[in-house]
Amino acid sequence: MSTFDQFKAYLSKKITITDEQFDLISGDIKIKTFEKNKVILSPGDLNAKTFFVTEGLMRCYSIDAKGKANIIQFAPELWWISERNSFFNAPSDFYIDTIEPTTALIIPRNYFNDAAVHVPCMHDLNNNMLNNSIRFMQKRINMLLSATAEERYLDFIKLYPNLTLRVPQWMIASYLGITPESLSRVRKDLANKHFKA
Repeated sequence: MSTFDQFKAYLSKKITITDEQFDLISGDIKIKTFEKNKVILSPGDLNAKTFFVTEGLMRCYSIDAKGKANIIQFAPELWWISERNSFFNAPSDFYIDTIEPTTALIIPRNYFNDAAVHVPCMHDLNNNMLNNSIRFMQKRINMLLSATAEERYLDFIKLYPNLTLRVPQWMIASYLGITPESLSRVRKDLANKHFKA
């Protein structure tokens, strides 16, 4: 399936859209392929675009004063990723890079408003996506503040079921806000529980 066909299939699961409508709203979308470990956005950059991943894996993260990466989000296939400050023409606070060779659609900032001229329900889709993003971040903050390491890891597996074999353990630990050693203990404890069940 081509990159645009993947995007069309994604939209068709969310809204009712004809082939003709899709053709009208896809003209400003660009396709780009990035090599592994390619830094796409750095702190201070301005980049009023968002990315829709069709193949590969991206992440958004910061680096603290001690040089430690703090991963905010992973974006595997059919996920969106952007840096919201940069998206609205303010300097970026985060990095975005690729963990694997990645193909993504590059979506301009005004895409949904322009697309809604031809497909009015694109407004609702955009609002639903924004609401889901806010809910995701609220839950993520709550998990970091109040959940145990095991609860965070189980939630990670539920959210990203295919990533445990695709990313190194230290990246998962970074996302969870724990050390790699703590993650190893969590995985060992879960394996023992499963074995005893």
